[in-house]
Amino acid sequence: MSHVDALLAFLRRGRRILVVTGAGVSTGSGIPDFRGPQGIWKRRQPVYFDEFVASEDKRAEYWDYKVEGWDQFRDARPNATHLALVTLERLGVLHALVTQNIDGLHAAAGSSDAVLIEVHGTNRRVECLACRTLSDPAPWVERFRATRTAPRCDCGGLVKFATVSFGQALDPAVLARASEAAANADLVLALGSTLSVHPAASIPLLAVERGVPYAVVNQGATDHDDVAILKIDADVAEVLPAAVAGLVT
Repeated sequence: MSHVDALLAFLRRGRRILVVTGAGVSTGSGIPDFRGPQGIWKRRQPVYFDEFVASEDKRAEYWDYKVEGWDQFRDARPNATHLALVTLERLGVLHALVTQNIDGLHAAAGSSDAVLIEVHGTNRRVECLACRTLSDPAPWVERFRATRTAPRCDCGGLVKFATVSFGQALDPAVLARASEAAANADLVLALGSTLSVHPAASIPLLAVERGVPYAVVNQGATDHDDVAILKIDADVAEVLPAAVAGLVT
């Protein structure tokens, strides 16, 4: 049986499917992998949240790093995998889409707020840490490029991209929503993730503990290979779109 046929047979079993996505879903859109052999973290270390809050120099370092990759994020477009997940939602079988990605491409593809759960936030917005106002990153990026100084909100608060930094707590409400989705799913599919970053990687296991069937599609090993009933070692883009197309026909 081919990878596509195996995944299609798996998907046909679900009526309330929980999908969890990682970096491998977006590499086809030109978004770099952070942890891979050529990942960004091989040449730049992330600024931790407490460093950002405490140090003007670290805030400038953070903004320099974010602005370096801004054009790439801004210009990225959803690929066939993102669009296939939109189709899965339109078929009425996608219960929730939990993503570790911060690129906003699921939303850009058309995944609705009703199913999309961005556990690590989104690069498509910036947020004031004081007044919590969300806004378009572009003006803030241009301000930093012009001044090389970390911007501040009109209220005086620190401004950062609306993503979860290292050492920054995830939003409890977002985690609760993801956990609830796992509690109500009847099928779980992980795509393009090594499933090594917690607590996001723990979400599928909440469903597995109830005996829910679990499939993993990823190039290379993952931390969940031993608990999945189906592991497909392949590029997600080569498998998922064709499998979802099989559901439509």
